[in-house]
Amino acid sequence: MTMESTESAKTRAAEPADDYLERRALRRGSAGWLLLTGLGVAYVVSGDYSGWNFGLAQGGFGGLAIAMALMGLMYVCMVFSLAELSSVLPTAGGGYGFARRALGPWGGFLTGTAILIEYVLAPAAISIFIGDYVESLGLFGLTSGWPVYLACFAIFIGIHLWGVGEALRFSFVVTGVAVAALLVFAVGAFMDFDASRLDDIAVHKDAVGASSWLPMGVMGIWAAFPFGMWFFLGVEGVPLAAEETRDPARTLPKAIRWSMGILVVLALLTFFASAGARGSAAIQDAGNPLVEALQPHGKATALSRIVNYAGLAGLVASFFSLIYAGSRQLFALSRAGYLPRFLSLTSRRKAPYLGLLVPGAIAFSLAAATGDGARMLNAAVFGATVSYALMSLSHIVLRRREPHLERPYRTPGGALTSSVALVLACAALLATFLVDVTAALIALGVYAVAVAYFGLYSRKHLVASAPEEEFAALAAAEAELERE
Repeated sequence: MTMESTESAKTRAAEPADDYLERRALRRGSAGWLLLTGLGVAYVVSGDYSGWNFGLAQGGFGGLAIAMALMGLMYVCMVFSLAELSSVLPTAGGGYGFARRALGPWGGFLTGTAILIEYVLAPAAISIFIGDYVESLGLFGLTSGWPVYLACFAIFIGIHLWGVGEALRFSFVVTGVAVAALLVFAVGAFMDFDASRLDDIAVHKDAVGASSWLPMGVMGIWAAFPFGMWFFLGVEGVPLAAEETRDPARTLPKAIRWSMGILVVLALLTFFASAGARGSAAIQDAGNPLVEALQPHGKATALSRIVNYAGLAGLVASFFSLIYAGSRQLFALSRAGYLPRFLSLTSRRKAPYLGLLVPGAIAFSLAAATGDGARMLNAAVFGATVSYALMSLSHIVLRRREPHLERPYRTPGGALTSSVALVLACAALLATFLVDVTAALIALGVYAVAVAYFGLYSRKHLVASAPEEEFAALAAAEAELERE
């Protein structure tokens, strides 16, 4: 008997009551490719409004430009790989489901937990940024951030509890506002564009390979990797909507490719327009770099006010969609027994209510207790890069081990494409330690605790009837028959 067969026997012994999956069902057919494309952009759009510019302090304009290009290449390669995997395994598990099929229960758990770290910590960080925007704009007379954090989680989790169709439509509208404002910003900023401002950061002459384009030297490129990721971080969450999608085998690949194409265009426009309008040195430490780029003399203009409010809309869009992604990843892991099963129960409106409320409570507590959005976002990047490496590896393994598997969509370049993503993801993971070693070690500690829980308890209590487990069991049975 193979190792996979042994694992399947263990899961069958843990099979629950017949109504188990009925109490853990999502609303199917709620989203088409357009709503999913909006979801993919919504995950990321806040990164265009803030965060990426801190990479200028790490690598200068040239260093961040190269980092953005390399990280963009990583995401493009990974997105093509995920498009194929999502057409083969259209379940709510997303990356966890892909890794479960390719790498077994341990691979599935390690991937799903890494994704969960990203999708719990990122909303906590973004809620802090929302609080900063609200306070800086003088909205509601608030002088403290925590009431805003609470309002964000309460209101937007409430919309998700209402239903996935309503939630995705809300996200689509808010994302549309944020994207439209980015295009308006780019037009305004390019009217004042000056190429000589791009490389105006002081050169560190003692750095290896230092120049006006690489003021921190060659190592600055590597240190800027996590910030280059902020233009794309989260787009990999599109497959998590698989079980709520119409014709997922066709819709998911189309949506994830369109999302990535839009994000690449927005990243280029935002990066060059911001740095060229005001100068890299002026925006490298700004909390709202797009607004700073439009205020050369520090005075607000009509356009800068519009962009300031739109920045709030962009943060809300990403916050809202990341809550969705986190709840679906938690739902899938819980339904299959990797995490406590009660977390995957769904309401009469087919929303995983505990999968929304529990991570939301944790994220709000972290935001209110620390107020340190940058550190939590760096920890989220750690989780993201681990999951990217494992998902890319899963594509390579499935291509080699199951070459005859029906694939409605095939990745251009095949395993070579996912190999590029794997190498770049490993490089980005190491870069998180260059930026904030404390944040990376905290994320690693949380990861270690989760691994201990799985190793000591939950791997012996998996649910064989969960979709991801059934896919794996069928694959193992087919492999066994072929060997006979």
